[in-house]
Amino acid sequence: MDLDDWRSRINDLDEQILHLLNQRGQAALQIGELKRQQDRPYFVPEREAQLIDRLLALNTGPLTADALRAVWREILSASLALENPLPVGYLGPAGTFTHAAAMRRFGTSAQLIPLRSIADIFEEVERGRAECGVVPVENSTEGPVNITLDRLIESDAVITGELTLDISQHLLSRATELEEIKIVCSHPQGLAQTRQWLLAHLPEVRLEEMSSTTAAAERAKDDPTVAAVASELAARTYDVPVLRRRIEDNPANSTRFLVIGRRAVGPTGRDKTSILFSMKNEPGVLYSILQPFAARRLNLTKIESRPTKRRPWEYVNFVDFEGHRDTDDVRAVLDEVKQRCQFLKILGSYPAA
Repeated sequence: MDLDDWRSRINDLDEQILHLLNQRGQAALQIGELKRQQDRPYFVPEREAQLIDRLLALNTGPLTADALRAVWREILSASLALENPLPVGYLGPAGTFTHAAAMRRFGTSAQLIPLRSIADIFEEVERGRAECGVVPVENSTEGPVNITLDRLIESDAVITGELTLDISQHLLSRATELEEIKIVCSHPQGLAQTRQWLLAHLPEVRLEEMSSTTAAAERAKDDPTVAAVASELAARTYDVPVLRRRIEDNPANSTRFLVIGRRAVGPTGRDKTSILFSMKNEPGVLYSILQPFAARRLNLTKIESRPTKRRPWEYVNFVDFEGHRDTDDVRAVLDEVKQRCQFLKILGSYPAA
């Protein structure tokens, strides 16, 4: 076959794919109608996770798992929008890393809602105005996002998913040379993640903290003496040229995001559970609480302490571990932990990233 033959083959395959996608869309419409009649939730994250895992297990290439995951995310996003548009709150404005994480998780057909603060995201979910919310919880360079941890202590929302996003910081400006820049602005974490680069290349420039990286990009849009540390998505959203790429000090910089919702998620076979607990200030108490995890060989992936803000030197402990709360081993461990601590809250079980 020559080039024209292969292009003709591609055209035939594209037409078949289009026909099958519309057939899938028709099936999604029928499923949506049945869900409404039976008053069942239209968004079932465990079903999506199992579907993608099954397809990846069947994949024989040459397309990579990451490529197929991205393609199917958009197919699922478009199909769900036919059933019922999915409102998802994220930390705005448009172009933030949380916006990028929300698009990565829910696709471009979701109804993505920019909100002013992490507290607002929790409130929109709690009040049912958003089906889901996407919030940052920890950065590999700067550590935990404390406001998210604080809200998890009090909120009725549950964790329904997680994802990790590689964070690439860029210097955005209409300046043509670094010497023209007088001010660099960004979110405090954006400045912290590029501190060494800024000291080496712009040592005399004034740094200004902004409410978000996209607010910084918007400020740099029309003033060539101002540069913003922000994402490539922010550069595209606000039409600000990228003057220098990948200026983050740590090339392995990444942020973990949580998806929050109101409905508990069923098991998929590849899950994680998050809990928080408080304990008495006595020798050996933490060991006794964690011992059941070791006895049942449940792998802890994170442990973090956070002040309760109720009494001085009173803390709660956040723990993530592999497994789902509805399985026998995890249920048994949580029963033991509850007996050994003062307070236990299960924040959610969800498909692992």
